[in-house]
Amino acid sequence: MADNALTAPLRSPLSQAADRLATATRASGGAIRLAELPFLTQINLRLDAKGAAAAAVGLALDLQLPLQPNTTVRAGELTALWLGPDEWLLVGPPGTERDLEGRIREAAGDEFVSVIDVSAQRTTLLVTGPRARDLLAHGCPLDLHPRAFGPGRCAQTTLGRTQVVLVARDDPRAGFWVLVRSTFAGYLADWLLDAATEYV
Repeated sequence: MADNALTAPLRSPLSQAADRLATATRASGGAIRLAELPFLTQINLRLDAKGAAAAAVGLALDLQLPLQPNTTVRAGELTALWLGPDEWLLVGPPGTERDLEGRIREAAGDEFVSVIDVSAQRTTLLVTGPRARDLLAHGCPLDLHPRAFGPGRCAQTTLGRTQVVLVARDDPRAGFWVLVRSTFAGYLADWLLDAATEYV
């Protein structure tokens, strides 16, 4: 029985909602696109932003950690999100968590760092299209106007009463990532589908 559990295929939190998200996307005529980006690597990193470890980790990842509040830095397929003065979330392709953890720990050496794989904690919803900002504004207390929350911005906030990390991708056409805890993903998908009805 344990062998079956170890070889069972991964199942994303929104696997049962994929068809409904795709249907809403088609019905909107291109106004919005909703999809899950399952299994993205997510590493929570804590260290002293002014310490030697920050520079060493940045070099090891070929990505300087953002120091401005609520901003992101992207290099290749890796994105770093500023969550606090000494906290970042690194988001990368599925299956890269061990490599990232190893590179960070090796670069940090004896410096104090906290590196935690939180990939299974959240899933990611992709919200794009010309009405994506309008859709998110229905349930988010942030000012989502591009002047206030433009490309390269991120924030820990709420959407439809659910705690999320909202990311405005660095290319406006790439829309938004909504990182939501796996246990709330179904609720948030339902909320987005309901809020999207005015565009379909």
